[in-house]
Amino acid sequence: MAYSKLFSLLPLLSIAVILALHTPMATAQLRAFCANFATFHPNSRYEKNLNTLLGNLSSNTPRNGYSSGFAGKCTDRVYGLALCRGDTTTEECKTCVADATTRIRQLCPNNNGGIVWYDNCLLKYSEDDFFGEIDNVNKFYMQNPVEAKDPKAFMQKTKELLTRLADSAALLKSSYAAESQDIGGSVTEYAMTQCTRDLSGEDCKKCLYDSIAELPQCCGTARVGGRVIGGSCYFRYETYPFYNGAH
Repeated sequence: MAYSKLFSLLPLLSIAVILALHTPMATAQLRAFCANFATFHPNSRYEKNLNTLLGNLSSNTPRNGYSSGFAGKCTDRVYGLALCRGDTTTEECKTCVADATTRIRQLCPNNNGGIVWYDNCLLKYSEDDFFGEIDNVNKFYMQNPVEAKDPKAFMQKTKELLTRLADSAALLKSSYAAESQDIGGSVTEYAMTQCTRDLSGEDCKKCLYDSIAELPQCCGTARVGGRVIGGSCYFRYETYPFYNGAH
């Protein structure tokens, strides 16, 4: 809850709707928020701890696609985590997190908290211990501009698929699930769900269910692709294969 409070004061934190077309730039930065009401002095102990933490996340995350930890003591302690998309290779994960750790310092140079999302990973840090808490504050939408031919049927099938994947992700150690389904008319829909692994299975499911409930806000009457991307979980669906292993 402390983490949610931290980011609730961000000036750009209103949920954004971003039109998104398919792009081959899998490592593209999607969005970032900085906690600009709380700052640290250059060369302070907090900054040194932050640099140590980011270095650890960059080194440790590619091993299994996720890592979390803290550096420092008392008021100078900083907490953070990094998560790679469940279908990324070790090399893709390494590249994404390395870029994220560099970019977050550029975007939030003296901020006590920050979060950055890429197609392949997310990274966040804070002066507050946010582990195990659902981040309901840092969130944004992306959508494909193309409308479905049969909006009602399409969105019903999409919701059913995402719900199945949310149930699966909540039970898996990776907290990641992906699947495709035939939705008729020679159209295949692809989807994935994922949570940060500091969440319990129950909280992962809740986080994803709450995000799925935002489908109308995210994707209008029936976009053929969309994402609700948060600080603790996200989903994506498209009518083209966008994740490794899709067929």
